[in-house]
Amino acid sequence: MTNPAAALTTVAEIREIDRRAIAALDGDPHTLMVRAAEAAFRRLRARWPESRRIVVLCGSGNNGGDGYVLARLARAAGLEAHVVRATDAEMRTPEARRARDDYLAAGGSEQGAGNATLAADVAVDALLGVGLTRAPEAAYETLIEAANAAHAPILALDVPSGLDADTGETPGACIRATATVAFIAYKRGHATGRADDVCGALALEPLGVDAALIAAVAPAASRCDRRALASASTPRARTAHKGDFGHVLVVGGDHGYGGAALLASGAAARAGAGLVSLATRAEHVAPSLTARPEVMARAVETTHELESMIVRASVVAIGPGLGQLAWGRRLLAAALDSGRALVLDADALNLLATAPRQLPPGTIVTPHPGEAARLLGVDTRAIERDRYAAAAALARRFRCIAVLKGAGTIVSDGERYAVGPPGNPALATGGSGDVLTGVVAALCAQHFEPFDAARFGVAVHAEAGARVARHGERGTLASDVVDALVAALAP
Repeated sequence: MTNPAAALTTVAEIREIDRRAIAALDGDPHTLMVRAAEAAFRRLRARWPESRRIVVLCGSGNNGGDGYVLARLARAAGLEAHVVRATDAEMRTPEARRARDDYLAAGGSEQGAGNATLAADVAVDALLGVGLTRAPEAAYETLIEAANAAHAPILALDVPSGLDADTGETPGACIRATATVAFIAYKRGHATGRADDVCGALALEPLGVDAALIAAVAPAASRCDRRALASASTPRARTAHKGDFGHVLVVGGDHGYGGAALLASGAAARAGAGLVSLATRAEHVAPSLTARPEVMARAVETTHELESMIVRASVVAIGPGLGQLAWGRRLLAAALDSGRALVLDADALNLLATAPRQLPPGTIVTPHPGEAARLLGVDTRAIERDRYAAAAALARRFRCIAVLKGAGTIVSDGERYAVGPPGNPALATGGSGDVLTGVVAALCAQHFEPFDAARFGVAVHAEAGARVARHGERGTLASDVVDALVAALAP
């Protein structure tokens, strides 16, 4: 992994990295705890320089130990700081006990949660940290809800308490942080699920841990954001021609559903495919020529007519507006039997769910959670409970590249995971998924391997959405995102 800041670790992986980092510090875990607290305190002072009164919410584990060290540092800096303990339980590790003892020895005060005041300029969440896989216990839940109800901004240490660091789920009460400082590496739970709602501004503090230690553990998941687009955005040769960049065929647009196919084909053109064709119902040909005369739109009623278009295509993107009637079923069967690279979306996935079959190698599927649930025979809640597991299950069941859309879109081949940028409400509009389908197909046509086409496509789509959102998150149209793709792909 060339960029350690892109790594997304599981709890098991970060614990192994911790173990190796502590070994490199002559086996002293307290040194790492102090570094974490120092880094978090610097972040606190930089973000809230006028703050004078700090309340630190501490649990009984090492996250609580980080909090005690931070409270001691705050007092040493002349701030008014005190600790609120979630429970009376003894600190669980020697380094956490040392942190508490040092704080009390320096004159620090602590209160129990039952009689505590949370009035402060800033609250620090050092309650639970990583490792939580269930709803917080009652004492923690009460303190979390009280902190959320108070008026102070909240700085969360490592992860907001209540957030599952592996999945991004919140199985119960969860701190709604204003900012979160992650230690050593980002966790998978920082990147998807409820993370955007509860983490606030997210920052990484490596704590002086050698990047080689992270690379040695080799996390299977990583972020794919604007910085990762260099491979998709390299300048083209001055002698390039359209034949160098592939031919995308979009198939869809049954009666009354032409818009989805028009968006997908327009996105494929804007995302750099050399040629784009559209196979659709006759009534959608004229609107396509009006909206995107660059797209070669043809009326298709029979599989023979579609096959004559498929033979000229590099990639077939099928599903937007396809419908689930006989016309769509026939065209999907022809596409699946064609031997061409495929991107399946929307009704192609709904049809696949009703009649599962093995997909050609390298096929990319782009379901939203509801479509993923139908493909896996579960409910949507099961998908959202662990989006990483769901994406991997799709990839393994259908031997494909799965793009599980949503806040923190996940791309998986069953072993690796690439996670898109944070969610963007500007993309929460009808047709944005069709745009993503066109982008991914265009990158496939430009000779990216399927996994790379999917992860770069997710990043390009998000970047285009972010550019559109600069003008406002309400009222954005999917066609606005299509037109922002050129700038999003600029080197």
